[in-house]
Amino acid sequence: MLSMKKWLLKNKLTLIGVALGGFGGCLYYLFVGCASGTCAITSSAVNSTIYFSVLGGLLMNILKPETKKSSEN
Repeated sequence: MLSMKKWLLKNKLTLIGVALGGFGGCLYYLFVGCASGTCAITSSAVNSTIYFSVLGGLLMNILKPETKKSSEN
């Protein structure tokens, strides 16, 4: 079982992506948003923050370098 510090270090790029995506989602809601309220994602600050946080986390997770697993054959 990994300790919390090891887990944070292992997943720091993903967590940075989540934070940047959430910040970007807030900014997107404030400056672009949806005036009529009919847009599913951008009509609410919470929805756009969560959506962009997930996108940021996924994007940064793609960029995370792979660790080689030793084969025990």
